[in-house]
Amino acid sequence: MLKKLGSESMDNFKVIYKILRSLEAALDYEDFDIDEISHEKLKITYNRWVSILIMLFENGYITGINVRNVLGSKQPQIKINNIKITLKGLEYLQENSILKKAGEIIKGIADIAT
Repeated sequence: MLKKLGSESMDNFKVIYKILRSLEAALDYEDFDIDEISHEKLKITYNRWVSILIMLFENGYITGINVRNVLGSKQPQIKINNIKITLKGLEYLQENSILKKAGEIIKGIADIAT
């Protein structure tokens, strides 16, 4: 089953942002409810959710994920244990926020100019 590629990649970044933002907010609490970032809550498939969590983990944005390849399964299995955002994840959120603000300023200037 094929879908349009353009909107999905944007959706992936929205999902990544939501996951990291939830984990950043969780720094204020002792326990984090993983249901806050479940695939159901994010409205994505389980396979996409696992893939995104693995990418975030492998690229150093989060910790607390154990990735296991299971014989006979194409999709790696994950075990989540005390998931946390890293400094690199916090930096991603900061950069994303700055880019969003810059985009809003540019859009405002374009609106004024027209």
